[in-house]
Amino acid sequence: MSKRHGVKYKIDRRMGENIWGRPKSPANRREYGPGQHGQRRKGKLSDFGIQLRAKQKLKGYYGNISEKQFHKIYVEAARLKGDTSENLIGLLERRLDAVVYRAKFVPTVFAARQFINHGHVKVNGRRVNIASYRCKPGDVIEVREKSKQLAIVLESVQLAERDVPDYVVADHSKMTATFTQVPQLADVPYPVQMEPNLIVEFYSR
Repeated sequence: MSKRHGVKYKIDRRMGENIWGRPKSPANRREYGPGQHGQRRKGKLSDFGIQLRAKQKLKGYYGNISEKQFHKIYVEAARLKGDTSENLIGLLERRLDAVVYRAKFVPTVFAARQFINHGHVKVNGRRVNIASYRCKPGDVIEVREKSKQLAIVLESVQLAERDVPDYVVADHSKMTATFTQVPQLADVPYPVQMEPNLIVEFYSR
């Protein structure tokens, strides 16, 4: 498991955007970055800076994946047939922590990672405790029986701030979800605009 460094809401502040669409995000109140010099950092970004920000935003969205892990996913996306930026999104959305988050079993992607690491999730009937486990279309993800009444689960399924996307079919009465297909960028319900094409440019420099 890769340790997350830093506070998650600082990612919002640094980007100047509410990247998860959470009502508690400080980006809703302060448009400037964190730190004593945050209000002065308004200079125009270079092309490199724009590409770097796009990478940091997408990397942060998926639980602040480490640079090593993220680059590895990019390399794999570049090897696959088709559009590299679409492949990148598809690989990220196939992560088990992303699917558990999309199914609304937990409130945040950070909580999804911890939930999986603590052994609360099964895939096709087998317990999986690796957040980066890659789901395939048709995989059935379920919350273990003894974990279905956890407060975090019961509260999360009631959240009105986001919906379950079409490529995940969730049954909250049984706490199961089926990953039906690998999504395209347009299918993913990001609260803010993601630009994986800029990430391709960043790594292609």
